[in-house]
Amino acid sequence: MEHNINSLINNSIEATDGDIGEVKDFYFDDQTWDIRYLIVKTGSWLSGKEVLISPAALVNTCWKNEFFPVNLTKEQIRNSPDIDTNKPVSRQQEIALYEHYAWEGYWLSGLYPGGYLGVSIPFPKMDEKPPLEVVNDKKANAELHLRSTQRINGYHIHASDGDIGHVNDFIIDDNTWQITHIVVDTHNWFGGKKVLVPVAHVNKMTWNDSKIILDISIGAIEQCKLFAESDFINRQIAKQ
Repeated sequence: MEHNINSLINNSIEATDGDIGEVKDFYFDDQTWDIRYLIVKTGSWLSGKEVLISPAALVNTCWKNEFFPVNLTKEQIRNSPDIDTNKPVSRQQEIALYEHYAWEGYWLSGLYPGGYLGVSIPFPKMDEKPPLEVVNDKKANAELHLRSTQRINGYHIHASDGDIGHVNDFIIDDNTWQITHIVVDTHNWFGGKKVLVPVAHVNKMTWNDSKIILDISIGAIEQCKLFAESDFINRQIAKQ
């Protein structure tokens, strides 16, 4: 089932022993379109600190009730590595995070963090976690291609034959936690309609001028399926 990212912002995150805070953003890999982390703004119990949580920690997600249970304790989150979510995340920071929570690094297995195609894998006890691979300096300093969905909202969309609108939202598959479509607001081009463009049509992203370049024409975009947020909300309720 698919969900639009904007509808998930401010959803609550629930640890095994209480409320953690709210979802404020998502980091995704701009090469694979996998959601790598939920950026969670904690409550007063942790002074509103923002923390990163992998989708691998989610269990029995309650889409209708707008909260995400995770198989973590508040103490684990309190003691997690300090990562500034306003700065690029390094591989060394990811390694420290994954070692803390005893997650298997997605960069080691080549699989999605929660298992292949969203199938959960058992989490070892904290005192049984295997050490993660030590990476060399070149790998550690390599660009990780992690991008914020909220910061990319508003990016200009450039078709193969001209500008056509801007990014308004993203659609994710809740089985794989992968972005499948970009919601493009066509604004003044053809009636201000919002359309769903498959991410397979993204040719490249240019960060300096905040633009996403597609490999299809304006005419092809006009034929894409229309987006209506109510469609996704209705699907979420229907599943319960």
